Parts: sequence; C-alpha cells; structure tokens
Amino acid sequence: MHRILFTLAVLVALSDLLLPAQTPSKGPEPAKPTTPAMQIPSNLNQLMRGILYPASNVVFASQNENPADVKMPPGQDPSLATDPLVSTFGGWVAVENAALALSDSANLLLIPGRKCSNGSPVPMDNPDWAKFVLQLRDAGLKAYRAAQSKNQDQMIEASDTLTEACANCHRKWREKRTPADRCQ
Repeated sequence: MHRILFTLAVLVALSDLLLPAQTPSKGPEPAKPTTPAMQIPSNLNQLMRGILYPASNVVFASQNENPADVKMPPGQDPSLATDPLVSTFGGWVAVENAALALSDSANLLLIPGRKCSNGSPVPMDNPDWAKFVLQLRDAGLKAYRAAQSKNQDQMIEASDTLTEACANCHRKWREKRTPADRCQ
C-alpha cells in the first residue's frame, strides 16, 4: 500500500514538471493588418452620376414596370447588359441591389475631404447635410424592403420617400442661381 501511495505521489510530482514543458510556445505575436487610408478620387458630382443617379433610376423604374417582367432581348448575353434590370442579376434582385447601393452611398457622402464639382468642400459642417444624408440612407433601406416584398405599390411609396430625400438636398445645394453657391 505504501508502495502504491509513493508511486502515485511520484507520478503527480512528475506530471507537474512535465505539463509546463508540453504547453506550446506562444512565440511572437502575429502582425496586425493595417487599414489602408481612405481616398476620395471623385468629387460629389461624379459620385452622384456614378452611383446614386443610376441606382435611383433602377428603383424608380420599378414603379412603372414589374422588374420580374423585364426580359433581355433574345440572343443577347445578360452578362453584357448595361441595363441592370435585364443583367445577370436583374429583375427584383437588381432593384434590391440598387436600393442597397443608395443606402451604402450615404457613407460615401460622409467621408471628410470630399469636394463639390466647383472645388469647394462638401458642406459637412452644416447640420442639414447629415440630416439629408440620413434621409437618403433610410430611403434606400425602405426601397430595399419594398423590393424584397416584390410589391409595386410599396415601391411607389419607397420611391416617393427617395424622391423627397434627394429633393431636400438638391433644393439646398444643387439648385442655386450662382455656381459659387452650388455644391454638386
């Protein structure tokens, strides 16, 4: 019995010595990836023409014609389509994607350093700017939910909300009489 207790005591002592040796080495910490600096290659007008205007047209088109009924002409490749409604990701998916592009574009409108086409800074220090950008984001999300429902009546309502969000900002900054007062 003494022999068994002695053997167990020795095994416990040895296991305490061996366990730390079996713990894997942590080694040096892995390098953390760096986030690239934000860049602003486009002015506000270019951003509007490149993303917001085309995306809003897709949303607005869904009011008049059911996107599920819009078809690519026979013999044409949908992957080469310039009309998002008939492209590979056409129909209601195109409307959903356009609505999300509008909503995500709100983030692009809030990046500091963006310029208007006349070279003046985007009026981010004006409280209306943030309010109107948030209206755009909300309108895009409303259009997205309406597109998911595939209900044209909901698309009409969402399009009205989008029109109002765009018009609020345009009235304040785009539709000025003198170019120096404009931001586009």
